Amino acid sequence: MFQLTKQEYDNLLFQSGISRWGGTRSLPYAFTEQGVAMLSGVLSSERAIQVNIQIMRIFTKLREMLVENLSLRIEVEAIKKKLVNQDKSIELVFSYLDELIEKNEKPIPRKRIGFKISKEEK
Repeated sequence: MFQLTKQEYDNLLFQSGISRWGGTRSLPYAFTEQGVAMLSGVLSSERAIQVNIQIMRIFTKLREMLVENLSLRIEVEAIKKKLVNQDKSIELVFSYLDELIEKNEKPIPRKRIGFKISKEEK
């Protein structure tokens, strides 16, 4: 069991929509998963056992969600790396296109080949 910090408590109030009227004078305590497991060994009423089972199921779901969230975060990071590499490739392609456009705007005069008519013969 541990005591919540002021920031954790304020965040909890904000998320759950609990009114602050008649609030607590000290910060509340929360149980860890192991604390709930130890508590189940002490409690003996049917209702306490059912509540404890539900709490353990919630802890299990939270752990699964964290693992899924971590795998999603890793996938997002991999996509970001690919996008950065693609951005660099696209910039390179555009720079090559700019060079080609500049070459087309300023063509190098070509020397004509083939039969030449001199100016005197015209």
